[in-house]
Amino acid sequence: MQFTVNNHTYHFKDLKDLLAKASPFRSGDALAGVAATTYEQRVAAQMVLADLPLKTFLNEVLVPYEEDEVTRLIIDSHDSNAFAPISHFTVGQLRDWLLSDMADTITLQQIAPGLTPEMVAAVSKMMRNQDLIIVAQKCEVVTKFRNTIGLKGRFSTRLQPNHPTDDAKGIAASIVDGLMYGSGDAVIGINPASDSPAAVAKLLYMLDDLRVKYEIPMQSCVLTHVTTSMQLIQENVPVDLVFQSIGGTEKTNSSFGINLNMLQEAYEAGLSLQRGSLGNNLMYFETGQGSSLSANAHHGIDQQTCEARAYAVARKFNPLLVNSVVGFIGPEYLFDGKQIIRAALEDHCCAKLLGLPMGVDICYTNHAEADQDDMDNLLVLLGTAGCNFIMGIPGADDIMLNYQSTSFHDALFLRKLLGLRPAPEFEQWLLKQGIMDEDGKQLPKGYALIEGWMG
Repeated sequence: MQFTVNNHTYHFKDLKDLLAKASPFRSGDALAGVAATTYEQRVAAQMVLADLPLKTFLNEVLVPYEEDEVTRLIIDSHDSNAFAPISHFTVGQLRDWLLSDMADTITLQQIAPGLTPEMVAAVSKMMRNQDLIIVAQKCEVVTKFRNTIGLKGRFSTRLQPNHPTDDAKGIAASIVDGLMYGSGDAVIGINPASDSPAAVAKLLYMLDDLRVKYEIPMQSCVLTHVTTSMQLIQENVPVDLVFQSIGGTEKTNSSFGINLNMLQEAYEAGLSLQRGSLGNNLMYFETGQGSSLSANAHHGIDQQTCEARAYAVARKFNPLLVNSVVGFIGPEYLFDGKQIIRAALEDHCCAKLLGLPMGVDICYTNHAEADQDDMDNLLVLLGTAGCNFIMGIPGADDIMLNYQSTSFHDALFLRKLLGLRPAPEFEQWLLKQGIMDEDGKQLPKGYALIEGWMG
């Protein structure tokens, strides 16, 4: 593959190289040695990519089929009937069609099983930020466990009450604080300081006690390794959602200590408890650009395309929630606010096109060239793009994981700004408890109802 501009011919040795060179610049691709070396080379790659038929992605894989179970999953699960209406498109034509009025919400839902991660990664490289926003906004991906997440006009939050020592009262204080701001409808999810089964079980019982005592239509999760969750399920501990970090190659997932068979076993174990009241979406996956590179498991693929391939893994297991922890991995992979914002919009759009219930942890580490103003900008952009959920953390500062994210106030701000509401069942509980009124305004009396739960 080649392209000539200003009497200079650019050569791209294969599809993997073309995708990498066409990707908007980020520090991780430069670190991996796959990024375009000049802006002109990047534009040349994008022009070649725009003329590439979508069928190419079904005939040329980025990691050999025989060597990688994620590749096998992508190829073997491809829905040719769903793909048929767009099978004659090039990447550039797909972009134009996605931006047209013909690609409405229902049509996008219908073609999602026919799109591969590499196709959506490729088309995202053709898009400006506004394109990523408007296309994602047209997607609607709805999931259910004890409430309904992802409906248009709704915006949910994961209440993240982490504590550096898993102190029960510290966690409880954060939970009560978050509930008073209407957070927690996506999940109340704790990153445990200890991964021991006993410690995780203690937190799960604590969360379930809160749910049962106050009849909250919510789901809980302790973000432990999937093997720990399976052990606790066998012991009949109240596990709602089964969590796991995932990546876009078999080697990446091996670095997390997982494979597809293990995830299938965990999925079936979670289903066996029959804890969902409205639906059976019970998997919770986290992803993030750069994870494959950090594990030396990227096979020369650019980090955004690796990220999109992780969505094929998530899609197989009908998750309730998926989120890109976009800025958590650090400036080696996404250097500054500009790169973090671009990556988040790419991740959200690509996942939604593939039919995933996507949220984003709008975040950065303290050594990145980013600040809370960048996160405010990204928050509004993702809100207009129809993001299913974000994080809600006291003061936006996670004192256990030591990174900066979004606060309960940030979520409340976005709901007020864009006229968004919590998940419908959770909203009714907030109204019943006197935590908020019909207009979404906070009411003071709700606090007294549940503060006693803290003991």
